Amino acid sequence: MFKLTGTVKVIKDTVQVTEKFAKREFVINDASSMYPQDIMFQSVQDKCSMLDGYSEGENVEVSFNLRGREWTSPQGEVKYFNTLDAWRIEKVGQGMPQGGPSDMNLDPVPVATPTASTDSAEDDDLPF
Repeated sequence: MFKLTGTVKVIKDTVQVTEKFAKREFVINDASSMYPQDIMFQSVQDKCSMLDGYSEGENVEVSFNLRGREWTSPQGEVKYFNTLDAWRIEKVGQGMPQGGPSDMNLDPVPVATPTASTDSAEDDDLPF
């Protein structure tokens, strides 16, 4: 299992490849390094609908599996393909409780100033 955080760049429509197989592709822009990368994922079967609540430009975290397969062409040439098979997508920051760091009040809290009665030496029973 792998995870990638980035911005949704493209969400394609679901494609019915065969009678029993459907897939949906989407692209995430990973800007975490010096050279941003556009990474294409696919979701298959019942996972195609998980993208319905998302739109381009949103920051998300994608959980996915790396899949590889071998294919032999009709001419006998062997090729290998990789697929990033997404199985969960979440908005970044989702699950944070309300009133989290973005809602914190950073204004200083007024401190009670001592009154004249607490300032007197007679009321002070500390030895120093």
